[in-house]
Parts: sequence; structure tokens; C-alpha cells
Amino acid sequence: QVQLVESGGGLVQAGGSLALSCAASGSILSIDDMGWFRQGPGKEREFVAAILWSGGSTYYADSVKGRFTISRDNAKNTVYLQMNSLKAEDTATYYCAAKKGTWAWAVSRAYDYWGQGTQVTVSS
Repeated sequence: QVQLVESGGGLVQAGGSLALSCAASGSILSIDDMGWFRQGPGKEREFVAAILWSGGSTYYADSVKGRFTISRDNAKNTVYLQMNSLKAEDTATYYCAAKKGTWAWAVSRAYDYWGQGTQVTVSS
């Protein structure tokens, strides 16, 4: 089992920045890929970004490319999401997720473990 705990959400004005963290514990060696997803009010959960635990390749949704950066610190078993130039439409609950295998990194049902989520609210 893997446990994921997100932190760093909050309220920010449009154009501002926030940094999210996701600390993983448990069977870390079973993880190949970690991702961030978000779910806005009345919307389905959508892919934001993913990073391969080994090698560090990164993937982004078109809507956040150039504004968000996903990174990892293997020594701390932590994944980060730096969010810049935030827009009102980025308002959502952000979830950290982890899975075995390095495929389907944009597909939420492919992920095995999920955090509780952290709220990000961007005021316009």
C-alpha cells in the first residue's frame, strides 16, 4: 500500500502562484508514475501533469503547459506541482495519484493510489 498526503492549496488571485506537495509513504518501490489530477465544481476529474518516478520524464495537459511544473524529490518521496500564472478556471480540488507502470499516465482509472485532495481557489 502507498499513502499520499497533499498540501499547499489555498486562495490566490489570478496571475499568482501556488506550490502543491504530495508526500508518499509505504510501498514506494512499487511506484512507477505519479500524477496530479483536478476536479472543478460540476466537472469531471481531469489530468494535469505526471512524472515518471525513475528518469523523471514529465507530461502535461495542454491547459497547463507552460504554466505548471511537476517535479520530484526521490530522497523525500515527494512530488511537487508549481503553478504559475493561475487563472480562475484552475479553481479545483487537486489530487495526487500514484501507480505501477509507466503507461496511461493521463488516465485517472489507471492510478492505484490517491490522496485526499487539496483545494485551490483562484479569484478573478
